[in-house]
Amino acid sequence: MSYKNKIYLQGHNNIFDSIIIKKRIEISEIVNKLILKYDLQSVLDIGTTSDNEFKSSNLIIKSLKNLVEFKSISNQEINSEIFNKTLNKSITSNFTEKEIQQFSSDLVISSATIEHVGCYENQKKMLDNIIKLTNKIFIVTTPNKFYPVEFHSKIPFFHWLPNKVFGKILSLIGNKQLSSIDNLNLLSKGKIIKILNELNFKNYKFEYIRLFLLRSNLILIGFK
Repeated sequence: MSYKNKIYLQGHNNIFDSIIIKKRIEISEIVNKLILKYDLQSVLDIGTTSDNEFKSSNLIIKSLKNLVEFKSISNQEINSEIFNKTLNKSITSNFTEKEIQQFSSDLVISSATIEHVGCYENQKKMLDNIIKLTNKIFIVTTPNKFYPVEFHSKIPFFHWLPNKVFGKILSLIGNKQLSSIDNLNLLSKGKIIKILNELNFKNYKFEYIRLFLLRSNLILIGFK
């Protein structure tokens, strides 16, 4: 089981899963409207999970409609019948021209993955690869760093502290996996904009998922 799967399942329960399901359905509704509006035919899912235990696993990609071709790039072994084509590879790796040609899609989507790929440079590499793999539109979702509760640890407010301080707190309470920036590196809207500016990518917008009226999740939508 990969780190992302372990982190995802840690402290997971039916109540928490029902919240995730509701929010991912909201995201999938936004995506399905874009599919119709821009006549998208193919989709590439980045960071697909091999988990089949929880209903929320891969819920967004399972909820997409009016698409002809489904592809996946993941550092996990994916055997789902949803996908016509899969690649077992990290999104922070270098991709060959052949791989980009084979896996580029009208829509590239990545949900709750970018906060798990490690340092800032890895997050930047991930977005750079997503842009390269996108024919028309890409969508990246991630928890909002400035939401009062950190969803993975279920701890309020401490995640607003510098990463090293937050990591030490998590380590002290016994959460060694989440304490490492390699496994959890939360993003704010400002940090995402900073990465996009460094990549010289300008054509994008943000939408938001709210929980108790506050912005719980960021949805980055980029246009090629």
